[in-house]
Amino acid sequence: MDAFQTHGAFSWNELMTPDPAAAAHFYHQLLGWTFDSMEMGMGPYRVVKVDGQAVGGIMGMPPDAPAGMPPVWGCYVTVDNADETAGECAALGGKVLMPPTDIEGVGRFSVLQDPQGAVFSVIAYLDR
Repeated sequence: MDAFQTHGAFSWNELMTPDPAAAAHFYHQLLGWTFDSMEMGMGPYRVVKVDGQAVGGIMGMPPDAPAGMPPVWGCYVTVDNADETAGECAALGGKVLMPPTDIEGVGRFSVLQDPQGAVFSVIAYLDR
């Protein structure tokens, strides 16, 4: 199974933290992760690699993050269409916390909340 092409598969994990460099150092020491860095407009984005395979990312807190927000890991689930999935989430009693938004060169994502309050992101990748 290719998690980047399979609707419903967990495909990406992402850490938002106020000190991405310290976090990368910690996870490198703890788990042996390696990183590729790229500029994403809000500072460097560190792509987490395990055995050369990209599995996640580490980034700084977004400028619009609520004051005092603690560092948090988020998960992404692959979907066929982020807009349709956001609409289905709302129809099923969930909430759309961030409307579908493009990530240049990657795809379209949305942050959702299930009816019990769990937050997750969905993403439709460009290279499907």
